[in-house]
Parts: sequence; structure tokens; C-alpha cells
Amino acid sequence: MYAILSTGGKQYKAAVGDVLTVEKIDTPEGDMVKLDQVMTIVRDDQVIVGRPLVDSASVSARVIEHGKGKKIRILKYKAKSNYRRRMGHRQPYTRLQVESIDF
Repeated sequence: MYAILSTGGKQYKAAVGDVLTVEKIDTPEGDMVKLDQVMTIVRDDQVIVGRPLVDSASVSARVIEHGKGKKIRILKYKAKSNYRRRMGHRQPYTRLQVESIDF
């Protein structure tokens, strides 16, 4: 059994026991979070597709950790004008462990 859910503007496939790395969620480590934007649930041979979401479906997950991703380096450059700018960015993330899929 697995579910397709949406969080942080992205879609994820989640089964019980999976560890997902999603966009940052403001929940302390160790707490449970309920993700209710479930679009599809697949159970054995039964497929439940929402329009756009499955009513009363949710995925419960435990927050394992918060962190920052790998650094992305950005360089702006304009020829013949001695213009150079160097910047970097580290995207924050939350790691979740899926506990249950309810519907």
C-alpha cells in the first residue's frame, strides 16, 4: 500500500516505513505531522484517485530531523564591465518517516 501526496509544492510516493526528504516543515523533531493533501492511494488491486484530493485521507509521519541541503553556487557575470557576483544557497529540508496511511 502506498500513497501519492503533495507537500511544499512537490509530489512524493510514500509507503509505511519510508523516509522522505521534503521542503521544511515547522514542526519540532520527534513530533508527528499529518499530511492531508493525498492525491492517490493504491492498496492491493484497488486504486483510489482523488479529484484533485482523496476525501478524508491523510498520511501520518514523524519528523526525524531538520537540515540544509548541499550548497548551490551562483555566479553572475557581465562581459567587458568588470561585473562579477558570487552567491550561494542551501535549501532547508525536513526528513520524515511515514508511520501510517489513513483513509
